[in-house]
Amino acid sequence: MRLFSSFACRDVRARNRIVASPMCQYGSVDGRLTDWHLAHLGRLGIGGAGIVFVEETAVAATGRKTHACAGLWDDDQVPSFRRVAALLDGVGAVPAIQLGHAGRRASTHEARRDWAPLRDSDRAAGLPPWRAVGPSPVPVDPGWPVPAALTPAGIDDLVRAWAAAASRAVAAGFRIVEIHGAHGYLLHQFLSPVTNRRTDGYGGSRPARMRLAVEVTEAVRAALPAGVPLFFRVSCVDGRGGAWSLEDTVELARVLRSRGVDVVDCSSGGIAGDSAMPLLRRVPGYQVEFAHAVRRRAGVATMAVGLITEPRQAQAVLDSGACDLVGLARELLVRGDWPHAAAVELGEPAPYDLLPPAYAFRLRRRDTVARMPLNDPEAAGDPTEDELRVLDST
Repeated sequence: MRLFSSFACRDVRARNRIVASPMCQYGSVDGRLTDWHLAHLGRLGIGGAGIVFVEETAVAATGRKTHACAGLWDDDQVPSFRRVAALLDGVGAVPAIQLGHAGRRASTHEARRDWAPLRDSDRAAGLPPWRAVGPSPVPVDPGWPVPAALTPAGIDDLVRAWAAAASRAVAAGFRIVEIHGAHGYLLHQFLSPVTNRRTDGYGGSRPARMRLAVEVTEAVRAALPAGVPLFFRVSCVDGRGGAWSLEDTVELARVLRSRGVDVVDCSSGGIAGDSAMPLLRRVPGYQVEFAHAVRRRAGVATMAVGLITEPRQAQAVLDSGACDLVGLARELLVRGDWPHAAAVELGEPAPYDLLPPAYAFRLRRRDTVARMPLNDPEAAGDPTEDELRVLDST
């Protein structure tokens, strides 16, 4: 069964093709992960996912969306990430991390306040705003602060920051690194003509708008050991009224593949404009077609995401050849053991193998006792020595 077949990439082998996608928790302190992250991400690994991603992690302090976002711009932040990576590795999941920069979407409140921009009035609450940057001085919406256009020197600094963050991620024990180039954040802002109005070597033509994404990819790939896979998340289309299209994404994917990207993580949205590009309907698997097109036309492995919630649906997506991995996010918040439950539903022969031994032993023992005859005097008590030997061998 393809959903539960292993996924091999460079020196990494995941136990299945189920990925816990990055989900920002807005619970970091000065960029450091906390006990909440340990519990949240550990739960996803215990539930049986093959790969578990830590949330988008900022490569620069000014690249955070909020004061509560994770970050790896300083060596002192590494130990908090190392705890999480070690836990994930210990429960059988491949620890992965997404590195990003919010660009013009930085300096905001957290998600529960709808990412409203920080104002000077927020200083009294300990949330001072900072000046966001972007490819051009184009605000997110009317009423938002105007970002500062990055200078060539500023761009060079950010490329180095991405590489340094990747090195810290490896030092922390992460075995997959993903570059966040989607959802209206900095790299996506450079890709889209809606937000990139530059007239230098980073704007205008498609190759010029792709330049920063390519330079970041080259720098990160060079910073990673050869055996560490590199993923790249892209918005395959901008969003309602946007300008970046699937054709653009296919070309970007071809270039990224040539620069050492192993998997293109196919999402969408994040930048709006006034073109005729429609808003995507949020129906089950609504972004799978993007993953399929990129995989087929760019010749690169892909991950499909977006309302993939049911085991048979995930299996069908993989069986269709649309992608190599399936990513779940919100569904795992309510069903952290989704991979194990999916294995049971789909008839995998050893579903308990997805769980840690301490769990699997107890569950196998329960099943053994449940199968014992009701009139067996041992049924009401502890297993016999012979039964324990059987359990130990399973």
